[in-house]
Amino acid sequence: MPIKTRSTRIRVSGTRTASSARAAARKTTKGAAGKAAEKTVSQKMPKKGEERLRIVPLGGLEEIGRNMNYFEYEDEIVIVDMGFQFPEEETPGIDYIIPNIASLEPVKDKIRAVIITHGHLDHIGAIPYLLGRLGNPPLYTLKLTKVLIERRQAEFPNAPKPNIIEVKYGEKKNVGRYFDLEFFGVEHTIPDSMGVILKTPVGNIVHFGDFKLDRDREGNIYQFDEVQRVGRMGVHTFMMDSTNALEEGHNMPEYVVEENIEELLKNAKGRVLITTFSSMLTRIAEFIKMAEKQGRKVAINGRSMRENVDAAKALGYIKFKEGTLIPVQEFNKYKDDKLMLLSTGAQGESNAGLTRIVNGEHRYVQLKKGDTVIFSSSIVPGNERSVQILTDNMARQGAIIHNVKIVDIHSSGHARAGDLKLTIETLKPKYVMPVHGYYYFRFAAGKLAEETGLPEENVKMMDNGQIALLTKDSFEVTKEFVPANYVMVDGLGIGDVEEVVLRDRRMLATDGMIVLIVTLDRRTGRVLKNPDIISRGFIYLRDNQELLRDIRHKVRGIVGRIPKHQSLDADYLKSLFRDQIGQFLFHKTHRRPMVLPVVIEI
Repeated sequence: MPIKTRSTRIRVSGTRTASSARAAARKTTKGAAGKAAEKTVSQKMPKKGEERLRIVPLGGLEEIGRNMNYFEYEDEIVIVDMGFQFPEEETPGIDYIIPNIASLEPVKDKIRAVIITHGHLDHIGAIPYLLGRLGNPPLYTLKLTKVLIERRQAEFPNAPKPNIIEVKYGEKKNVGRYFDLEFFGVEHTIPDSMGVILKTPVGNIVHFGDFKLDRDREGNIYQFDEVQRVGRMGVHTFMMDSTNALEEGHNMPEYVVEENIEELLKNAKGRVLITTFSSMLTRIAEFIKMAEKQGRKVAINGRSMRENVDAAKALGYIKFKEGTLIPVQEFNKYKDDKLMLLSTGAQGESNAGLTRIVNGEHRYVQLKKGDTVIFSSSIVPGNERSVQILTDNMARQGAIIHNVKIVDIHSSGHARAGDLKLTIETLKPKYVMPVHGYYYFRFAAGKLAEETGLPEENVKMMDNGQIALLTKDSFEVTKEFVPANYVMVDGLGIGDVEEVVLRDRRMLATDGMIVLIVTLDRRTGRVLKNPDIISRGFIYLRDNQELLRDIRHKVRGIVGRIPKHQSLDADYLKSLFRDQIGQFLFHKTHRRPMVLPVVIEI
């Protein structure tokens, strides 16, 4: 296969980064996190002369997102990535889910480095929440990622200023007695993506972060010389991105995507609205170049995309002529065939810029008949319905819609099966540890490794929180765990939303709630007036008067069965109401609303 030496060209393609994990998938992979909370191991290493490298994944192995691993040898620790996960169906009201660092906090003085492979939120999103709790260790990353981390950290005034050490491809760093680091370039959906070689006493541990293999028109692979160079060094363990292991073949080249989009632009007679992920900066740069060729002005709609473009422009990754970009406020000042809008909201998010445009809620831009709308993105699992609703609303208003089902206008940023196998064959690792994905994704990645000739016993499947012990000639996945259960970020609260709170939220979302306000005579224990009943998400009170009478009768009956000589205990009475009214309502409606009793004694 023809190989192209590393190019200065930064390539990106589109795929999701952090995303909502499917609830069903989580149920099948949740066990390890539960075990971790029950079986926590000591942070002590084996005795002198028996030193082994420990690998501990804290996230990213049972979901898409929350990526974080750490490596420990004697009294030194190196961390790779510190990302968050977007909430799932089972975590209503939660903002983000971050890694559990309970096993690291007691030994934070051992942390020598945090390596950040690239600037996606599933790899940098947890930094503001965790870095200070870990003693603010130095971060090693590339230029653009450094800027994105600093901009995000500025939104957290109480978080410490990160100590970021900017590195370059090919650069080497010594971060302790036992760890040397070497960085290399990989192709992904955002500029300045990198992999890292951790040179340890047991051998070279290679972590590619998220990566793909992209090709030019002659079939040459960008930056494949980096993969070959890493392979020549010898690889003990390859920690391999598994997101697209179930997809056969090779990734669609980015130039094909660009050519197809340019053809759509040439045929567009009116305004063009393109929606994609805000971090796809090189493709966004190509969109701007295409607009300049056609004499179109470009407006950017969406804070995250606008900030990312500003950062990339400041670093020279995006270049355009003066006057090409216009404020979105001036979008209606130009002729329709001279306009392009780049917008966030490709997943149909309710508060995103594109959704507000389609719903007529945007202050400056409204969708009109004849607009060409291009979805240069894939649909993140779980967002199918919201994207379909968004697309339907566009079609009702006469928009001309193009997506990946119609034409090839998107390419994933994660290597597909054929490219994963090529990478394994080039690296020739002793062991492969699939990372980044649900268990089945990683299982499929492991099977690909076996197809390249790697023995089955050398494919190492781990769960979040599980501990692996490595020597020069072994990789043992132990039965021991550190805590790796979900830590929820909800508003300003971090970790204060526990499973019992989520259970209540799920109950409220499923069956609603009913409030019983019962006023009692303190002396006689009699109910003084009809209990007040409030329903939210359970029944419509006006249409269910008979059920309300039955509930009030049941309340009076519960109070009446308490012996007169027994003094009233409000807490005991509330528990009776919760249990017996709950059972009564289930018998009547086959629903289990949350019952909140309020007892007033006068």
